[in-house]
Amino acid sequence: MIDIRLVRETPDAVRASQRARGEDPGVVDAILAADEARRSSLAQYEAARAQQKAFGKQVAAAQGEEKQALLAQVKELAELVKSLDVDAVAAQGRLDALMRTVGNVIIDGVPAGGEEDYLVRQTIGTPRDFAAEGFEPLDHVTLGERLGAIDLDRGAKVSGARFYFLTGPGARLELGLLHLAIDRAVAHGFVPMVTPTLVTPQTMAGAGFLDSHADEVYHLPADDLYLTGTSEVALAGYHADEIVDLTDGPKRYAGWSACYRREAGSHGKDTKGIIRVHQFHKVEMFVYCRVEDAAAEHDRLLAMEQDMLTAVELPYRVIDVAAGDLGGPAARKFDCEAWVPTQGRYREVTSTSNCTTFQARRLGTRERDPQDAKGATRVVATLNGTLATTRWIVAILENHQQADGSVRVPEALRPYVGLDVIAPTR
Repeated sequence: MIDIRLVRETPDAVRASQRARGEDPGVVDAILAADEARRSSLAQYEAARAQQKAFGKQVAAAQGEEKQALLAQVKELAELVKSLDVDAVAAQGRLDALMRTVGNVIIDGVPAGGEEDYLVRQTIGTPRDFAAEGFEPLDHVTLGERLGAIDLDRGAKVSGARFYFLTGPGARLELGLLHLAIDRAVAHGFVPMVTPTLVTPQTMAGAGFLDSHADEVYHLPADDLYLTGTSEVALAGYHADEIVDLTDGPKRYAGWSACYRREAGSHGKDTKGIIRVHQFHKVEMFVYCRVEDAAAEHDRLLAMEQDMLTAVELPYRVIDVAAGDLGGPAARKFDCEAWVPTQGRYREVTSTSNCTTFQARRLGTRERDPQDAKGATRVVATLNGTLATTRWIVAILENHQQADGSVRVPEALRPYVGLDVIAPTR
């Protein structure tokens, strides 16, 4: 969640962020009122509690009738303190509930608007001219079936819609991608992690995934656990309620996990193929750093994503995602979108978000303030970014297909996949 001091000291900035996101700026006034009510309620409780302690000393020194009279007053005061405590807790609860409705305050420069209001930062590479090459490109579903790489029918038979099997070269391609991503992350100083895919409600909420998008998450009621849609969630909780040491620089992790998404609200969208599915694999970068270093880390994550896309020889573009299309925790997000020939458009394959202190504040992850001689703590910043995921297979198959129906494996992937070319099996 955002810092209450930000609302108190710069309410206009929070209102502007809300408007850019397409959210209600009036919540700022509601928060300020709730904060004032909370502070007033807490002050009344603390004053009554102090009076109660003072009475306790008087009672101890009194005798006889005076003591009995004081005891009667102490009893009344105890009831008042109890009542004021309940009021203070309720006031804090009302404030917390309002604060959780507010997304992270966007960073200056983030475009306002919704999904279509992004800004294109870069366009890298030129899409192939298949007409000039003399053949019509096949989509990834047809290619995957002919190559023996994707089996959608049996995926649906076993698990239902939006499930699939990656078979033979398809499985090797995914594993190769993920291994390449891990190797590159390690080379950049990231610690590889295989993360849990079931987390507690506290972890899921702390990472910011139970606010406005709770319907997209799988919940196991019998265990009160959530299936994660990204290893970002588990990695955000890794240092929960800890004071981390950042004196030697950011803590960088690369999480490999299966990911699960309900895809609520996506009925009729991308129903064919493996673009929008319920289960996939991903290598996700996650960083804990000082607030002052967060922007530089964001650029670093984006550069790593771009290097990976260049390595697998895909034409792509980088967009600055508009405020209304940001998730609650993100103050800024860059997407890399790879060209998909048969769709004639770019599709998202990576995202990297600067979440500033939003997640760490909820999860209690702090560091020793380097500017405070007494060793006070302050909240750290967190960032995340995708380094490889199953969806990349779509772009790789379509962009690297050849006229004979085979698919050329990008050179960087060949040592991991064990193939130079994937040939049709039928």
